[in-house]
Amino acid sequence: MKKIKYQIAFLVVAIGAITLTPSCKKVLDYESDSSSSEATVFESTTYTNSALIGVYNRLCGDNGYGSRISTLFGITADDFKTSGSYASSDRRGLSMYGASSDNTDLINPFAQLYSGIERANLCIKFIPASTIYQSGSASDQALMKRYYGEALALRAQFYFELIRNWGDVPQRFVPAAYTDNLFPANADRDQTYDQILADLKLAEDLVPWRSAVADYGSFRFTKGAIKGLRARIALARGGYSLRSKSHLMERNPDYLKYYQIALDECKDIMDNPTQHSLNPVYENVFKTLHGTRIDDAHELMFEVAAFGSNASTDSKLGYYNGIRFNAASTYGSGGGGMNAIPTYFYEFDPIKDCRRDVTIGVFEITANSKKLINTLNNFTDAKFRKSWTAFNGSSSSQNFAINWPLLRFADVLLMYAEAANEINNGPTPEAVEALQRVQKRAYAGYENSIPATPTDKAGFFNALVKERLLEFGGEAMRKYDLIRWNLIDSKFTETRTKLRQLINGEGAYANVPLYVYAKESNYNLTPSVTEVASLDLYGGAPSTVLFAPGLGSSTAPTGYTLKNWRKALTEDNAVTGISTGFATYFEANKKELFPYPKTALNENPNMVQNYGY
Repeated sequence: MKKIKYQIAFLVVAIGAITLTPSCKKVLDYESDSSSSEATVFESTTYTNSALIGVYNRLCGDNGYGSRISTLFGITADDFKTSGSYASSDRRGLSMYGASSDNTDLINPFAQLYSGIERANLCIKFIPASTIYQSGSASDQALMKRYYGEALALRAQFYFELIRNWGDVPQRFVPAAYTDNLFPANADRDQTYDQILADLKLAEDLVPWRSAVADYGSFRFTKGAIKGLRARIALARGGYSLRSKSHLMERNPDYLKYYQIALDECKDIMDNPTQHSLNPVYENVFKTLHGTRIDDAHELMFEVAAFGSNASTDSKLGYYNGIRFNAASTYGSGGGGMNAIPTYFYEFDPIKDCRRDVTIGVFEITANSKKLINTLNNFTDAKFRKSWTAFNGSSSSQNFAINWPLLRFADVLLMYAEAANEINNGPTPEAVEALQRVQKRAYAGYENSIPATPTDKAGFFNALVKERLLEFGGEAMRKYDLIRWNLIDSKFTETRTKLRQLINGEGAYANVPLYVYAKESNYNLTPSVTEVASLDLYGGAPSTVLFAPGLGSSTAPTGYTLKNWRKALTEDNAVTGISTGFATYFEANKKELFPYPKTALNENPNMVQNYGY
């Protein structure tokens, strides 16, 4: 694919020269450390664009949505957790809610988010002050206004990520060189939220719909994506959060004001179906992230792009997480950094819901390049797969150029349904339709068998809680949903109860087998439902074997390998263990937020550590 290089400088704060690749991956890489003044940069649409891409760059890489923020920060919930054994100073500390302030996976993302804010602040200050913005040609003014709106949206995203992980974070809405206070104290998150909500309202009027952007590729903000982000932030603003003063999970009395914002924004997007709609094939949404565009409906409203085979601009999606590939296979090493909560597999309809086999890595790829079912405690996430990329065993790269889905149209539908239910004290017909659109896509071929839709407020809300669990598994959303609903503590308790029932074969899990017996079978790269259905298990198809008691013997039939199923789970390794238990160190009204990195506190003496650390 043709590559066009723009070499420009972006102020002394280090955006430098940029390589821009207008192909299936529009990402940047740095090639020099030249610099220039704002007078040069922001009096050219080309240079301004390059400066703005330098802001987008702060979304990328190992310390952005290419790894840590996407695959560590949103874990654990009742869908997935991090694999491996607990240590307070690494990724497992985050996953088990026992991170310390010297956790090595916190400081660099924290710093990168603030770096993004600083870069955005520079664009936000100088773009509207430029001559070309104020009195340039009509086309140049429109382009500069678009760039201004994108910068506002990017700053909002950076602040949103900081707030939902740390709460009352320090704020600055002007560049550091133009403030008297280089060490701001913790700021009231509600004030920060209100500022970025106002910014996004301005931005959505400046940035066009995707169809009006000639080089649209879902890697930059457009009107629809900004509206969707504003709806998401509004629901967080109107939801519960751990408060610094009371040390309690609370939401403000005026929360319905923010639900109304979410409702209005989502409706605007839904009223423009030619811009964004549901991809008719659930699996194709995620295959699109891997490079082959099969999302003509533009369900992917905003992706964080990945490119360059480096830690700064690419991602480790599919290498760190996703389906596990044996290093000796023809695909080379990949996957395995996240494990499904064993009960999550049984939340899906066993036959009709296609999302389970797209979302959960039931099988792994062996040294023989064949597939073999995992044990029940060793499932992975599966929306990111090395085999869906162009990379194979001949490449030693850990970067597969897989994008991160930051916003999907399915989320717009479910946010709309949630807001409508809350505002109207029960679901409207439009809210029911929005929920059912998501369900019918999931039940492709069984559309008439979707779950019955409750008509009361509480029942409809519970249906939405369940639907978001099934729809967004592995997309780092569930934890934050549970927090804003103030359900994280109760759902964790519920999950531990379910895990114990699964271990004991009780209740809904009475027919789950102790063991299964498997053979390697060909990995055909067929659609996920077909791929899972063709696993070679003693006793028939997985839809039968994994839902029936089976032989119950620890001796496998001739020709088959024993796989522990319920037998793989214990109270220690699955529920309360200090090493691999389920969210073992979570404490309500304490651990809904991360600790501030010790380094950040040392550098800014006006910051105060979060409660409980």
